[in-house]
Amino acid sequence: MLRLPRLRLIVLYTALSLGANAAMAADLNALRAGDMKKLVVYEAPIALPEIPFTDETGAETSLAAYRGKVVLLNFWATWCAPCRAEMPELAALQQALGGDDFQVVTLATGRNPPAKIDRFFEEIGVTDLPKHRDEKQMLARAMGVAGLPVTVLIDRKGREVARLIGEAAWNAPEARAVIAAQIAE
Repeated sequence: MLRLPRLRLIVLYTALSLGANAAMAADLNALRAGDMKKLVVYEAPIALPEIPFTDETGAETSLAAYRGKVVLLNFWATWCAPCRAEMPELAALQQALGGDDFQVVTLATGRNPPAKIDRFFEEIGVTDLPKHRDEKQMLARAMGVAGLPVTVLIDRKGREVARLIGEAAWNAPEARAVIAAQIAE
């Protein structure tokens, strides 16, 4: 039986082999410096699954709610030390670039009760990032997230264009340049 993450990799490699959108990939690849050297940029954007997750009010939402914006989707958990170090960087990036064209979306995956998420954000001084939850890891599994943190760059059409596994300085000039290039696309 073919598992979903393996199927996702097959789709990814098929898309890469087709070479669509190579110019955009080349533009983002040219900006890979500092922590962004770890950024994997796809030649062809990858369609994302429409799997719901929970917002901080307890309502169901999905990535479709962000269509029309460039999104930096961060999978994280309250117990994850690199996530703790990275979250203030994501908050600073949101403060600098967030708005009509761009949004940082944080998604706590696995068992992360709302009270623990609130305490996590309070302890690190983050006040303006969403506190979404993927408790059953449905979206994380469908997107092939195997460890944390994982951050996915999503275009305005809701497709994955790049991915970074591990902690990164998301408010650094190199990261801002990558985001700005995607916003300008």
